[in-house]
Amino acid sequence: MEILIQATQLILSLSILVALHELGHFIPAKLFKTKVEKFYLFFDPWFSLFKIKKGETEYGIGWLPLGGYVKIAGMIDESMDKEQMKKPPQPWEFRSKPAWQRLIIMIGGVTVNVILGMAIYAMVLFVWGTQYLPTENLKYGVYTDSSAVQIGLQNGDKILSVDGEKVENFSDIQLKILLEEAQTVEVERNGNQTQIDIPEGTVAKMIKKQQAFMEPAYLPLVDQVLEGSKAEAAGLEKGDRLLAINGEPTPFFQDVVKTLQKHKEKAIELTVERNGSETKLNAEVTPKGTLGFAIVPIDQQLTFSTKEYGFFESIPAGVVKAYDSFENYIKQIKLIFNPETEAYKSLGGFITIGKAFSPEWDWQRFWSFTAFLSIILAIMNILPIPALDGGHVMFLIFEIITGRKPGEKVMEYAQIAGIIILLALMILANGNDIMRLFQ
Repeated sequence: MEILIQATQLILSLSILVALHELGHFIPAKLFKTKVEKFYLFFDPWFSLFKIKKGETEYGIGWLPLGGYVKIAGMIDESMDKEQMKKPPQPWEFRSKPAWQRLIIMIGGVTVNVILGMAIYAMVLFVWGTQYLPTENLKYGVYTDSSAVQIGLQNGDKILSVDGEKVENFSDIQLKILLEEAQTVEVERNGNQTQIDIPEGTVAKMIKKQQAFMEPAYLPLVDQVLEGSKAEAAGLEKGDRLLAINGEPTPFFQDVVKTLQKHKEKAIELTVERNGSETKLNAEVTPKGTLGFAIVPIDQQLTFSTKEYGFFESIPAGVVKAYDSFENYIKQIKLIFNPETEAYKSLGGFITIGKAFSPEWDWQRFWSFTAFLSIILAIMNILPIPALDGGHVMFLIFEIITGRKPGEKVMEYAQIAGIIILLALMILANGNDIMRLFQ
């Protein structure tokens, strides 16, 4: 059921983004009296799921959900309609229009995606505001993995600054370290301030692991014991704090999870704090590495902040959030082309995108991620790769500057090369998804 909900959200999100992107091409084409032969959501090789013709344009829905397209007369595009290009140019065709009009038509889709991303972010901020964990509110510091330990971080460290700059939102710290290749991290450890120099090459190792390298630490305080569980049989009670398992200290909940995973289907001894004194309990771990209890939620242990926005406040805030998303994604693209990081292995296709949606229908998360996808779609389409909008824009700028239009054969070969590049990227991204399913 969770997969179905995520798949539905993915299809709905892509449908909105693709349809509006193509509308961004369609509207200026019509304004400049250019004939649009087709307007399709998704691709329709061999057949379509639905189509209707109104005026000179056929509107339809294809069966292959890999994007969408508008087929503009007199243009070399992914349809590779060579026969039309052999005929004499007509005044309603794309190739007959001035270069500046063709440029506006080509950047229309990207423009819509940028504006849409800003608008959705603004709407999300206006309706829900933004909730985040201030770095200064990490009462118990951070919990680290092996990559963070290699930097020199320790469990319980409180982050004070990164490269001398205080980071208000805890979730921004990892982005700053990874994307901006920070050199130093200042922490408070056991009441003392310590500066940690990040060793060269550490960031690449973190990226290779493709997972968060630190998270907020919080306590293993029992909030609920499930009826009929191993925890209930052991005598665990609400309010207990787990201090150790088999004598191994478990100061944080993350320690409890890791330790239980090492003792699946084994008998263990729990040391708990109850009413100010220590108590020993004997328990048996399930095959899944659990006992059957829930802890006090993190948002009840740590103080989160919520910022609310009025309507007019949300507009510039939405623009800023869209810009931040744009900037961070550009930095991620740079990492992909750095062979040292092997970031290309983290590329994901439709499975990765689908998993980013909530397994339960969550409108806030849906719209937030749709806004992010809109920014990504804008970036990917403006890349100077033939077959993408950016490829056409590149040739149009060349024409405007030099006054010479590239030959149709050049455009044709460039289009074929671009399609091959895109297919290769698609195979890589979705191939990574498939490989991860078997890991």
